[in-house]
Amino acid sequence: MMLWRYSFNMKFKHPPVQEVAYRLSRVDLCSYDGCSCIWRNWMWENNTAPQYILESEIDAARGAACSIICTQPRRLSAMSVSERVAAERGEKLGESVGYKVRLEGIRGRDTRLLFCTTGILLRRLLVDRSLKGVTHVIVDEIHERGMNEDFLLIVLKDLLPRRPELKLILMSATLNAELFSSYFGGAPMLTIPGFTYPVRTHFLEHILEMTGYRLTTYNQIDDYGQEKSWKMQKQALRKRKSQIASVVEDALEAADFKEFSFRTRESLLCWNPDSIGFNLIENLLVHIYKKERPGAVLVFMTGWDDINSLKEQLLANPLLGDPSRVLLLVCHGAMASSEQRLIFDKPEDGVRKIVLATNLAETSITINDVVFVVDCGKAKETSYDALNNTPCLLPSWISKASARQRRGRAGRVQAGECYHLYPRCVYDAFSDYQLPELLRTPLQSLCLQIKSLRLGSISEFLSRALQSPELLSVQNAVEYLKLIGALDENEELTILGRHLSMLPVEPKLGKMLILGSIFGCLDPILTVVAGLSVRDPFLMPFDKKDLAESAKSQFSCQDYSDHLALVRAYMGWKNAEREQSGYEFCWKNFLSAQTLKAIDSLRKQFVFLLKDAGLVDDGPTACNKWSDDEHLVRAVICAGLYPGICSVVNKEKSITLKTMEDGQVMLYSNSVNGRESRIPHPWLVFNEKVKVNSVFLRDSTAVSDSTVLLFGGIISRGGLDGHLKMLGGYLEFFMKPNLAELYLILKRELEELIQNKLSNPKLDIHANHADLLSAVRMLVAEDPLSGRFVFGRQVLQPSKSLATKLPRSASGPVGMTKGLKNHNFGNGPGGDNSKSQLQTIVTRAGQEAPIYKTKQLKNNQFRTVVEFNGMQFAGQPCPNKKLAEKDAAAAALEWLVGGSQERPYDADPTSLTYSKNKKKHQRRV
Repeated sequence: MMLWRYSFNMKFKHPPVQEVAYRLSRVDLCSYDGCSCIWRNWMWENNTAPQYILESEIDAARGAACSIICTQPRRLSAMSVSERVAAERGEKLGESVGYKVRLEGIRGRDTRLLFCTTGILLRRLLVDRSLKGVTHVIVDEIHERGMNEDFLLIVLKDLLPRRPELKLILMSATLNAELFSSYFGGAPMLTIPGFTYPVRTHFLEHILEMTGYRLTTYNQIDDYGQEKSWKMQKQALRKRKSQIASVVEDALEAADFKEFSFRTRESLLCWNPDSIGFNLIENLLVHIYKKERPGAVLVFMTGWDDINSLKEQLLANPLLGDPSRVLLLVCHGAMASSEQRLIFDKPEDGVRKIVLATNLAETSITINDVVFVVDCGKAKETSYDALNNTPCLLPSWISKASARQRRGRAGRVQAGECYHLYPRCVYDAFSDYQLPELLRTPLQSLCLQIKSLRLGSISEFLSRALQSPELLSVQNAVEYLKLIGALDENEELTILGRHLSMLPVEPKLGKMLILGSIFGCLDPILTVVAGLSVRDPFLMPFDKKDLAESAKSQFSCQDYSDHLALVRAYMGWKNAEREQSGYEFCWKNFLSAQTLKAIDSLRKQFVFLLKDAGLVDDGPTACNKWSDDEHLVRAVICAGLYPGICSVVNKEKSITLKTMEDGQVMLYSNSVNGRESRIPHPWLVFNEKVKVNSVFLRDSTAVSDSTVLLFGGIISRGGLDGHLKMLGGYLEFFMKPNLAELYLILKRELEELIQNKLSNPKLDIHANHADLLSAVRMLVAEDPLSGRFVFGRQVLQPSKSLATKLPRSASGPVGMTKGLKNHNFGNGPGGDNSKSQLQTIVTRAGQEAPIYKTKQLKNNQFRTVVEFNGMQFAGQPCPNKKLAEKDAAAAALEWLVGGSQERPYDADPTSLTYSKNKKKHQRRV
């Protein structure tokens, strides 16, 4: 016992660390009630402060009562730091030191120092708002300004007056200490200098001068493979006149590079800030291998695509691709922990290790043998367009704080070198710190947590944040929670919202779990939700992408659903596991065994949580009675993902997808729907849309009209008999009036059933509501796939050949004008919303939107002519332009439904692909 404590104390004998650590453990935390901010040096590891606090409590005979919680922003860092601390103390993990992350954890009765993710601490606050028994809370890497961390700070700031004995410590290597100190009313600040080896910094101008490399317009084109042509890259670069370029323009114009050679100045004139610079990186790595001393190289890239593309290019290099001379490794957050740990291995003598990593390696991972760092200066960062309610994932410049963090990865064991692939003047233009996540991401889950913790008004609570988000972002989140039924009109939690707050997943995924248990198809929904909570288990290696896509298509079985493909892949893996052939199954089908195991673990955790909520009994029979009903599973997926919905317009050889906010959108290439030239469903529901130049949809499932009507959002009546609307009129249905009434009744009864089940989890809905469930299942199963769904505010262009094949009447929500025939369009001048109805019918039939031409007559009256499909219809003179346009539209509608004598038959608007001879029936002015 004396030996390990002696070695622990000797580790920090080097002044001034020992003195600062003494102040930390003896003075600041024991005499000050509240918060302390620690600004530590890179060499003073994040495992040091918690240990000194623990030691001081033990020495003061308070060890038994001590309980220290140290939060980390990532699960990997919580696990690795706890392992390192336990090893330094000469203990097994789970004795005085433990960790807790989602799905796993190691702690014992004697654990006094617990490392966990921030989310774990927030979950504890749900059931223990005063953190009873906790003596110290340490929030590490606070400079990252994650959403959970900022949320936690608001909660802890409110908690400190009620728990004055609680000690709060904020730690970071690049902390803006004054900002945090001020937020906590002048909390004391500690700067711990520590010792580091010197790191020499090289910016782009120095790299060009040193290596003699010459930049041209053509050698800065990053090769992402044959799939992405130069034409596509030019379009992408042109679309963004990017924020990347806009940040540096002024800096470059003001810069003076006269001390550098003419060759270097010429290259800098050609420098493209949008390019990562694969060729430059390759040339630099060759230079480091040939000219520099031994040591590992850490290369910071923006994301998985960049890493893989660069890896392929480096492997093709005769030197860098030689495994006897270079060990090329990858580090990404989506990789399994076992794969990530390979980067810590020491290579054989004479072999140089090169690690390609994202910004994950800035703080959470320390590779001790790194001597050289190559920094591209960019990171893929999620931003949030509150106006269009769309997340954007685009490369952006990092902050100065991040650049310092990257630079600090070098020089851990000897003097280091850092190569920044951008000029010094550009670095000077960087922001000091990264924009907080609270200001650049959607806030739905956070708002739900605020209400579940009973913290009052959402907007008022968030206004107390260190940097509060935009009001529009908060309003969007609140409206979304109201739309899915988690909040009522007074922003109070509904019974659904209370259940959602107990599930550690996004609200939409939690809703899917709850409805899956209620409607008896829980097993496949468990797989879907678990799969959407982790990385994609379908692997897409660049050299075998076609084979991988074919393997995934086999799981799709032509059902147009990424989610159902995931379910089948998981079931196949489970069957193979029972036969001891799980890894062989994964290898053949390009699946990640680690991800499938994570999905398996998550499924078990979700079942436990649902049991705890009383929604699942010990016997799984009731919850899986209809797990084989594919249509019902689709319906539950739709209920969870709504309002994430887009229209499907089948053209002759391709499809067009549109959402109401974004217009035309695209699917990611790894989607089973991404390669389809035709999808025989009117709608896709999707898990996520991300703006990367264009708007892309992830993880989609095709659904029918009946599915959307019954399992989507609130339905309201339109202006006509048989007219139903959703999403405030963005989505419109036209059908026979009695069929519309049926949908309204079924929808109302379904909502009541869900409310009753949530209020009384013991309610047997299969016994008490068998007729309702049978009717719903029949409707979603037998609905004709080719729907008549209309976007009220988007002009859709369905295939003309398809329109002519559609039936003139059917049992589903079809026959778009049947319900119009008895309606009085001439109800006063201009009719009743006639312009909207005309556009709805005409555009859904595949025609261009109607064009209105209005003239003012000599008597100051107005008369309008409406034109579509080469036909013209004139209205009667009206006192103003608006009424004149409505009257012309009413005249066209009257002709369409057979009310005009000039058109004796009942037109089917789905076949408005009129032949030329029909134009003789036109009403002309």
